[in-house]
Amino acid sequence: MQVPSVTAVRTDTRESLPGDKPEKEHQDLDAGITGRWGMTPNHIFSATLNPDFSQVEADTRQLDINQPFALYYRERRPFFQEGADFFRSPLIDAVYTRTLRDPIWGVKLSGNEGANTIAGFVVEDKITNLILPSSQSSDYASLPMSSFNSVIRYKRDIGNRYTLGTLVTSREGDSYYNRVYGLDGNLRLTNQDRVSLQFFGSSTHYPDIFGEDYDQPESSFSDRAFHITNQHDTRSIFWEAGTENYGRNFRSDMGFVPQVDYRNYRGEIGYRWIPETDSWYSSIRVSGGFLYEEDQAGNLLRRRSDIFGLYSGPFQSIVAARVYKSKEVYNGREFDVFYYGTLTGITPNRCLNISLDTSFGNKIDYANTRLGDRVLLNPMITLNLGDHLEINMDHLYESLTVEGSRLYLANVSQGTVVYQFNVRTFVLSIIQFIDYRYNTQLYSFEIEPRFRQLFTQFLFSYKINPRTVLFVGYSDNHYGSQEYSLTQADRTLFCKTRLRLAILSAFNFRRIQHKSGNSFRDNAGFPASLPAIVYCLCLRSRGTCVQDPLE
Repeated sequence: MQVPSVTAVRTDTRESLPGDKPEKEHQDLDAGITGRWGMTPNHIFSATLNPDFSQVEADTRQLDINQPFALYYRERRPFFQEGADFFRSPLIDAVYTRTLRDPIWGVKLSGNEGANTIAGFVVEDKITNLILPSSQSSDYASLPMSSFNSVIRYKRDIGNRYTLGTLVTSREGDSYYNRVYGLDGNLRLTNQDRVSLQFFGSSTHYPDIFGEDYDQPESSFSDRAFHITNQHDTRSIFWEAGTENYGRNFRSDMGFVPQVDYRNYRGEIGYRWIPETDSWYSSIRVSGGFLYEEDQAGNLLRRRSDIFGLYSGPFQSIVAARVYKSKEVYNGREFDVFYYGTLTGITPNRCLNISLDTSFGNKIDYANTRLGDRVLLNPMITLNLGDHLEINMDHLYESLTVEGSRLYLANVSQGTVVYQFNVRTFVLSIIQFIDYRYNTQLYSFEIEPRFRQLFTQFLFSYKINPRTVLFVGYSDNHYGSQEYSLTQADRTLFCKTRLRLAILSAFNFRRIQHKSGNSFRDNAGFPASLPAIVYCLCLRSRGTCVQDPLE
């Protein structure tokens, strides 16, 4: 099945805020094609050339203040979502396709046959984005070059208890490469006991000037990482123990590995109660855990213990609480940290879900290396009003107080509304608002006292027939500061159409329904696509009319 697409995009931006008028920055009419071929019932081959992801829903906004490590964002692009489970490994996230920013082309194969699973892809990316990890923080960087990105994944089930696999990833550019290779296993020793393990090695070389600018090792360098977890789980008693070890020079540029140069040991043990008959609770769980983490030189990074409790009851209600006490070392200073968090939620009916996540207590001010007191509140609500309308609302509030004064106050609000008119048509609206306020007198470096951003996105989708989809969308960003109010900084309007063309098999035809006159419709009642109509007219003299067998 081939899916050619045509996209028209126009973007206007202001060169500076708040005064300049928006001017055209980019206007383009572009074409691309994505193909998908079922080689066998269990093997799918996909290819894309000049893909466009402008209709993809915006990321859920996360709080990015006082975060020492890179944030994880879920993949939303269809080409990478399809078959993503094939590339997952049990413990180390070695394939993180969000690092592929602007693909030029890509091919992918995935499938299984009996006890064997194999998958792989090759993508050329215009931009080479990197996460540069260390033991206490990570940084983002980009190499000014395109790169070839490859992944090969193989797994084999041995009986119904054991799975062994291997994974190889590679990124290759001008005077740059990162290659990762490893083995993993998922061993179900008994019905209650499971061991998961993964061993990786990496070999990396960055361009000389890049290594100097970002304090990376000179010439080529390599290192290892491994992760082992042992779990025991019965109806009442459960425990888990594990260890992680990441060498200082281990890199997984195709993966999400924001921390290296550490090793840790952790464990948890708990007990759960599950009633034999209907009761006021469906389960109650209590547990205690510990974590000890140090860098590869043996210096303490974190020593933590915690107690956790969870109640589950009617209407999918939950009440959970966790208390943490830890000793943490950051930037050469040692801190005693104590905090606790709660999570409550309930789904009283199919139309409503409400939850509240909270955290109170100590948190390190990573920007200035000192201890503060944090308050975090995160209410969320989901409404399903009838069969057509879904509304999701989420607000995150966080404040950090140091030396008796508030260091920052952060508010992140976002809402999503989806209205499904019918099987063909829906509209999507996303609004995200961010308001950060900083006490500049408490920072050891210059910082703006306020930052605001308003992002909006609207998408209209109309399925002309099962093969042809029309998207029309609009998005913009407004920014504000202490000196000026929210001002539109950019706006983008796009229109995209996708037409699915089937590669018809002479051995797998399906008849379409004939209507009066020259009107053709498929089995779902949609108008048939032009290629199918032409094909049917050619075969009408034989009394045969076929439609896409892959739809």
